[in-house]
Amino acid sequence: MSSHTTPDGPADGPGTGQRRRLIRELLLVAGLFAVYKAGRMLSTDRTDEAFRNAGRIWDAERALPLPGEGAIQRLLLHGAGSGGAGDVLVHIANTYYAAVHFPATALFLIWLYLRRPGHYLWARRTLAVLTGAALVLHLAFPLAPPRMLGAAHLVDTAQVYGPSVYRAAPAADTMANQFAAMPSLHFGWALMLALGMIAATRSRWRVLWLLHPLVTLLVVVGTANHYWLDAIVATVLLGGALLVVPRPRVRTGSLPVARHLPRPRSTASAAGAGPGAAVPVEVAGAAEVVASAEAVGAGR
Repeated sequence: MSSHTTPDGPADGPGTGQRRRLIRELLLVAGLFAVYKAGRMLSTDRTDEAFRNAGRIWDAERALPLPGEGAIQRLLLHGAGSGGAGDVLVHIANTYYAAVHFPATALFLIWLYLRRPGHYLWARRTLAVLTGAALVLHLAFPLAPPRMLGAAHLVDTAQVYGPSVYRAAPAADTMANQFAAMPSLHFGWALMLALGMIAATRSRWRVLWLLHPLVTLLVVVGTANHYWLDAIVATVLLGGALLVVPRPRVRTGSLPVARHLPRPRSTASAAGAGPGAAVPVEVAGAAEVVASAEAVGAGR
């Protein structure tokens, strides 16, 4: 009677390991986002403090050489209310604010995970540091957005023209903290997306990814959801996160080739020398480098 061991099921292959890593990453990112959303809700009942901080931010911005948020909103609302192109533009801006922020960041991370694993770890860690720092600031400095501030005289475009992700009364909003304006993670995440795609791709048009944070900035300010300083603080926090998180190592997959080989001391003397003449050390070294490079190329 021969004895043998029969496996209980199929052995784990490379595909199984990849699926496990993907599931682990999805759970990790979802868990971090859930912690962030839950943490933001801790400051929803600090209404008086949020409005006092809003007044301070508004006064501080008036002392700085920054364009007023109202100037951007007037451009956005130009012609709105007549049912024409103006209404379409503001509706697109509200939709961009409500629907692009999280899906774009998720697709960015998924693409990096599948195509640029090294850049994925860098981007995920940077976003985690940025979001964690933003959560601390949200809790320490509750801030009412400019659409709620009477002194700003701005229109809540989402409530008037739609669509809106917030309820009209902040106290009745159980899904979002409307007093978490500082910093703007809409802008911070968008800027990281652009920088990540520029770093991970080699197209000469990759600088166009910067249009995403630019459009996001105009949208968050024009819809009166954020102050200029919200985006500035987000940029500073992102800069700090990029300094803390190590940059990804890029593997070229090729041997370095010396572009500047040592030149012989005298071309004329080398050409006139006989077969038995001594070859300068520099020329011999250059020949060895070239021969090695040719051998490597032939073996590929």
